[in-house]
Amino acid sequence: MSALEHFRREKDEFFRTSPQSPLTSAQKRSFQGLCHFPENPGLDLTLDLELLHDPSPLSMQTTAGDVQIYERYGRIRFEVEGQAASLIIYRSESGLFLPFVDALAGKETYGGGRYLEPEELAGNRVRVDFNLAYNPYCAYNDRWSCPITPAENRLKVAIRAGEKVFEHHP
Repeated sequence: MSALEHFRREKDEFFRTSPQSPLTSAQKRSFQGLCHFPENPGLDLTLDLELLHDPSPLSMQTTAGDVQIYERYGRIRFEVEGQAASLIIYRSESGLFLPFVDALAGKETYGGGRYLEPEELAGNRVRVDFNLAYNPYCAYNDRWSCPITPAENRLKVAIRAGEKVFEHHP
């Protein structure tokens, strides 16, 4: 079993059994596991981070109507299936945050987008493994408040890695 498969199994077990799971009791009873794209080594990327020396805070709206404050920290540029793409990485006291919406949103992936926490490396580089892209908790039910992906992080390319849309079958 790969490290990614092991991680996915542990997450399914957490969703199924933990009191901190984003699933309701009814969802847990019928939960069969999250759906994922197959592991895609080509979307586990080590990239240069173009630092954005923008000291003004960004108020990111949430699904509950409040705001969370982030700094626009850096830009990454990469290619997916021959198409150029770029995303902004945000930073808060909790660390780096990469919300994004891809071309599959609302069909194969959650319409509100998916999240990642890039790993900051030496020399203004980051590791962005889209295989770890996950749905925010608000994708499971309305009791959660999640940051809404800013327009600048809406991609025209498909990211076929990470979690797919959650389908609850009672």
